[in-house]
Amino acid sequence: MRIYISVDMEGITGLVDADDVQPGGRDYERGRLMMAEDVNAAVRGAVAAGATEITVNDAHGPMRNIVPESLHPAARLIRGKPKQMLMLEGLTFEHDAVICVGYHSRAGELGVLSHSFMGHEIEDMWLDGRPVGEIGLAHATAAAIGVPVAVLTGDDCACAEMTEWDASVTTVAVKYARDRFAADLRPAEEARAAIEKAVAVSLSTVPKASEVSGDLSVLTVRWQSASVASTLLGIPGVTLADTRTVQAQGALPSLYRLFGVWTRVAASLTNQQPYC
Repeated sequence: MRIYISVDMEGITGLVDADDVQPGGRDYERGRLMMAEDVNAAVRGAVAAGATEITVNDAHGPMRNIVPESLHPAARLIRGKPKQMLMLEGLTFEHDAVICVGYHSRAGELGVLSHSFMGHEIEDMWLDGRPVGEIGLAHATAAAIGVPVAVLTGDDCACAEMTEWDASVTTVAVKYARDRFAADLRPAEEARAAIEKAVAVSLSTVPKASEVSGDLSVLTVRWQSASVASTLLGIPGVTLADTRTVQAQGALPSLYRLFGVWTRVAASLTNQQPYC
């Protein structure tokens, strides 16, 4: 059984503020250790379920947050950037399930550190007319590759967003949002025990792989800056819906890869790195 773990940081146990998740923040070093411990709980659960190969993709910000020696020895780590497939770098049809650790709710939603890929730069996103953020887009892309998402961890808002997208995914709330930068925290040991158990139970019967349809989808993104939207028109296939909104049609996962190009272009124009 081959398991793929995509790990973000905003939805990690105990973290509530930019200083917890951004390099240079006063609590970042503590935050990256907390991140590793949530991942290790998921790895232990996967091992207990019989996983023979576990890949962890550090998918937050600089994508160099997890200190390699702090990671459970049963897992391999994909670290650094750029990554063509962003938060799903290294995921293939040969994997049996995806575990999303430390995820957060989409831009505009109440949730701890909620945003979509680029902080304040992306105002809204839609996939085939359906509001989407990092959770939905990762789920849809994994499904297109043929791998089901089995478990997601994050705050209660992220869990609710995942359930709305796909109620079959097991979710673990490690904290409960009071506001965008405040939460009621589960004790760390309790949260990690819950992650480990949820992963072990979910993978005890490997979820059924999704059917790969190859259907075309439309991804629409509204940016804060009209200059970002106009610049993206230089990419073949990108059209303008209004002065700040672009869209493109294509099949996932290629459309997800194209979106990664958009974020890199936007970053070059706004001096804001995508931090997921």
